[in-house]
Amino acid sequence: MVVTCVCDKVLHNTRSYDVIVIGSGPNGLAAAITLASAGRSVVVLEANETLGGGARSAQLTLPGFTHDVCSAVHPLAAGSPFFRTLPLERHGLEWIHPHAPLAHPFDDGTAAVLERSIETTCETLGADGAAYRKLMKPFVADWHKLETALLAPPKFPRHPFALARFGRRALRSAKGLSESLFKGERARALFAGLAAHSTLPLGQMATAAFGLVLGITGHAVGWPAPRGGSQKITDALVAHLKSLGGEVVTGARVESVDALPPARAVLCDLTPRGVLRVAGHRLPTSYRRKLERYAYGPGAFKMDWALDQGKRI
Repeated sequence: MVVTCVCDKVLHNTRSYDVIVIGSGPNGLAAAITLASAGRSVVVLEANETLGGGARSAQLTLPGFTHDVCSAVHPLAAGSPFFRTLPLERHGLEWIHPHAPLAHPFDDGTAAVLERSIETTCETLGADGAAYRKLMKPFVADWHKLETALLAPPKFPRHPFALARFGRRALRSAKGLSESLFKGERARALFAGLAAHSTLPLGQMATAAFGLVLGITGHAVGWPAPRGGSQKITDALVAHLKSLGGEVVTGARVESVDALPPARAVLCDLTPRGVLRVAGHRLPTSYRRKLERYAYGPGAFKMDWALDQGKRI
């Protein structure tokens, strides 16, 4: 396979594909695997030299220290119904589960701790333990009914009543739900920390959904990290894709879909601005305007440390 596509160079290729995927994030790789599994010829083009998008690891501090560029803990990857269909463990993916998925510390030196056990979690929530148990226990029991509906593209649910019970709570704001259920700061703070992963104001409608899903998965799945860093998720997905006959090219920055080789379909695992840049001229005006109006949320700040015997250096 001969491909050149660096910076603004035009990609040249002597063959055509059924599908070209632009971007090698987990969504792009999942799409490529699905299509390659169906016998389609697939190539993934990645602008950077390292695959994975947000699921990457690098030496960000000192030599020998591997850090995750974005997320380090992946409850929704470990609990993904799609990932469970893939033999990723054969390609080196191993999950490390902490004793407790997360903890919310307080100024007095104590903490509210989300344990895998709901009962043990309740012990750290004081008088709100019973309310937390009443909220979470039915959803954890129903997670096998909820996971596909919540993690897959929208479609008519297989378990509509379970989803309706979840939706009744999830559509509320995180602030409104926690204040209506919990009386003390410990349970409210724990739920607020979960819901804050939405990067939305906690008084906004449906932010409770984020707190619920992450809390439920903490009990039903755990909050594991891949041994060796998030790059291992990408490496396993790429290895499986190649075993299916799929191809992956790094350093292949696509400036326009017009420069791509012939393909029956082009999938973009890009941001709205990225899609506009490479394919905006091919899109209907109404959809292009929607992408142009897309409002990006606030960024997240992450600090990486290199540790020497438990001390920062």
